[in-house]
Amino acid sequence: MGLMRPSGDITQGVIWKHLLAFFFPFWFGTFFQQLYNTVDTLVVSRFVGKVALAAVGSTGALVNLTVGIFTGLASGAVVAIAQHYGARRWEDLHKGVHTAMLLSLIIGAFFTVAGFLLTPWALEALGTREDAFPGAELYLRIYFLGMIPNVVYNMGTGVLRAVGDFKRPLYFLIAASVCNIVLDLVLVLGFHLDVAGVAIATVCSQVLSAVLVVVSLMRAEMTPYQFFPRQMRLHAGPIRSIMVIGVPTALQSVMYNASNLFIQAAINSFSTDAVAAWTAYGKLDVFFWMTLSAMAQSLTTFVGQNYGAGQYERVKKGVRVSSAMTAAFTVAMSAAMFIWAQPLVAFFCPDADVIPIGVELVRFLAPTYITYILIELLNGAIRGAGKSLVPMIISVLGVCVLRLAWIFFVVPMNHTLIMVAASYPITWTVTTVAIVIYYLFGHWLEPREKTMEKA
Repeated sequence: MGLMRPSGDITQGVIWKHLLAFFFPFWFGTFFQQLYNTVDTLVVSRFVGKVALAAVGSTGALVNLTVGIFTGLASGAVVAIAQHYGARRWEDLHKGVHTAMLLSLIIGAFFTVAGFLLTPWALEALGTREDAFPGAELYLRIYFLGMIPNVVYNMGTGVLRAVGDFKRPLYFLIAASVCNIVLDLVLVLGFHLDVAGVAIATVCSQVLSAVLVVVSLMRAEMTPYQFFPRQMRLHAGPIRSIMVIGVPTALQSVMYNASNLFIQAAINSFSTDAVAAWTAYGKLDVFFWMTLSAMAQSLTTFVGQNYGAGQYERVKKGVRVSSAMTAAFTVAMSAAMFIWAQPLVAFFCPDADVIPIGVELVRFLAPTYITYILIELLNGAIRGAGKSLVPMIISVLGVCVLRLAWIFFVVPMNHTLIMVAASYPITWTVTTVAIVIYYLFGHWLEPREKTMEKA
């Protein structure tokens, strides 16, 4: 079978142009993904109330925990496919795609059942406030019904991004965002379904995006990544690659989000106003995270292809360029959030009792974002080279264990919302120092042949 010439080759050319060419579609894609989450918040806060906002906000850490698991596993497939693409190993790439898509169905089905059944227990374990509990339970159970399309979409777009196609995932997210916004307004304002309407709108948009990405892969004719549903198999080689890279990444995400669950539980011990303020702050905070994630994902694809092609010096240059661009953005965004904290918080939650709490959170945390960027970028680069175990250990110890120690031992001595929030910059700083040391001296950029021999 003949194949088209690769169109997403980033092993040659100007590095910053390649990174930005991937970054902007990824950023706008993440923007539209967050847009419908933001619309959910606005619709709930303005047309349902702050108790409903607290209910939806209380589910955030649990949703992130589950999403982090399957996106971590998906990253294993993405790195393996990117390396095969860079090295022109077409048969291995074909097997990797079909293994990844079958895995997405299995993982999605598992989380659908487990999430639906365990929702009440999980919310109780988080100490969800009594007034917010019914809405949170309803939202989560509906959300978990959409796990299969959610995982399929993430895995499918991961395949596209691994081969350098960042545009189609953007188009799919735009379509899903429009669908979600329209359904939010129809179901909440028109049918008065409140929290249930928001959850149903989210699931429907996920189904649409999953269908679009699967169809696009099936129509990728004359390419090594064309998807044939009947050829889905669990091939041993791709499974090994996904496990070696994806499992540590998934465990790292689990530990990150597990620590955030304890933070959410600590937040839930304060007033409903405090929970709502934390939720509103999170909607501002997400714009920083989506930018950092976009650059890290672009860097992972860049490193994966160049590592597969043996372009090791080019990998290092890519890390330096991405770090400089991300640092410049972070400083600018932190300053903007600090200056305009009050109108920004008020936009997401106009309640007079909530705004001052949210402003205090923004002005405390925004200036500390710079301490985190190297954690995400260096992790992304190292993962692109197929190494994820050591970064996972560093993150678990530096972020998760230290954060839990802070929550259990420091916060009780000064039980304030700011003291809970302080767990973030403290743990970011420690972890950044550790990951930089490993990046400089950890021999993570060994030639692929040596890595294979050690394995």
